[in-house]
Amino acid sequence: MPQMKNDNYIPSLAIWEITLKCNLKCLHCGSSAGKARSNELTTKESLLLCKDLAELNLRGITLFGGEPFIRKDWDIIGKEIKDLGMKLSIVSNGFVNAKNIIQRLSRLHVDSVQISLDAASSKTHDFIRGCSGSFKKTIEFIHLSKKAGLPIGAVTTVSKMNFNELPAIRDFIIKEGIDWQIQEGIPIGRLSKKMILSPHQYYTLGLFIASTQKNYKSKDISISHPHNFGFHSEMIPSLNKNVNWNGCWAGKLVLGIQSDGNVKGCLALGDEFIEGNVREKSVIDIWENPNAFSYNRQTKKIELGENCKGCKYGKTCRGGCSTRSYVMTGVLYNDPFCLYQIEQMQLK
Repeated sequence: MPQMKNDNYIPSLAIWEITLKCNLKCLHCGSSAGKARSNELTTKESLLLCKDLAELNLRGITLFGGEPFIRKDWDIIGKEIKDLGMKLSIVSNGFVNAKNIIQRLSRLHVDSVQISLDAASSKTHDFIRGCSGSFKKTIEFIHLSKKAGLPIGAVTTVSKMNFNELPAIRDFIIKEGIDWQIQEGIPIGRLSKKMILSPHQYYTLGLFIASTQKNYKSKDISISHPHNFGFHSEMIPSLNKNVNWNGCWAGKLVLGIQSDGNVKGCLALGDEFIEGNVREKSVIDIWENPNAFSYNRQTKKIELGENCKGCKYGKTCRGGCSTRSYVMTGVLYNDPFCLYQIEQMQLK
């Protein structure tokens, strides 16, 4: 019997790890990146995947790693993405030959380049990145990108290692006049549980983002964060100004692709959440399988965990971030890092 097409979900964004190979060993790396996977997609397979993703009507693709610029054909893949009418974003650690990479980026007319920035000085940044001189290379990449007119921004993964650096990083971002994305570290890969933010620090991070949005003009700083951060607070103004939290996006609006072709709803989820491999079945067939991503699509099957039972937002929130919930509590629909929940605990 032919498989029925699933028209209920149209993906907006794909996060594509084009290689797991990396030239740094960052302490917060959720992928434990370093060596390339033994069976990473070839150039030919990657270009075919680009065409299939375009057929799914994706708006954009983010190339990720490892370190994506290590892969020799990254710009061939990037050109195919642009030629097919999709937006192209790339996330890099900046520890590369900046002049060479920026020349190739300029030819691509890339839509966004985000460079990892963990501190406003070398001491903390180099410590987290595990390499002396990594901060200097990051700053060089930012400066040369600005000079070339590239849409450059910084992304900061916040943990206990750099939590106190946020005001200084903000000053640096304003001085440089670049975009800033903040995300909190989750205890996967090399980031240990003892290094993640406490609930109090997580809430304080929400306050920091909210106060920055309120007290600084948009022309001075553009600050953003992933969709899974900061929802249903009754004290902090909505951090997602244009988006309401209606449950995890994995497998509904977003898909993740590993360098070996495995497909997940979110790259941060474990191997038990692999829905298929593009070498065995096209990403179109994987996405449109009515039984795929059932943990997020089968709304009647969810059972809220202890952290979320009885919550007035339960039916729409659906237990928060799937990755954070599963990694930190062992079950889905049980996110322990919810601003509303933290507020309620403080009131008890």
